[in-house]
Amino acid sequence: MTISFESKEKSFELEPGPNIHKLARAGAAFRLAQSDDAEMSAESLGTLLRQVSKTSTSEIDNLIGELERLRGKLQIDGNRIEHDIREYAVLSGQVMQLTKIIFESVKKLPITSSISR
Repeated sequence: MTISFESKEKSFELEPGPNIHKLARAGAAFRLAQSDDAEMSAESLGTLLRQVSKTSTSEIDNLIGELERLRGKLQIDGNRIEHDIREYAVLSGQVMQLTKIIFESVKKLPITSSISR
């Protein structure tokens, strides 16, 4: 469903969206001039355009806020992952050193030819 407004100079159409019904309920923006050809008055058209602009601007501001929150979360998660990787590398190095120490210690043990029962 498309809402159309026509005047002598221009035609306006609004596509349905999440906020078009809110605008329709507002009522004031859709008041038509009481004339024979039912043209929209300049004041009503101005009110409608201000409401559409205000709604769009509000949605854009909300989207920007959400994107900023997501950016912050990504930065925090990225920092945490980098820290975890560094910690893993340190632990991995320590395990390698410990393995080498154990290997060297086992190598120094006397070799016995038989195992006692």
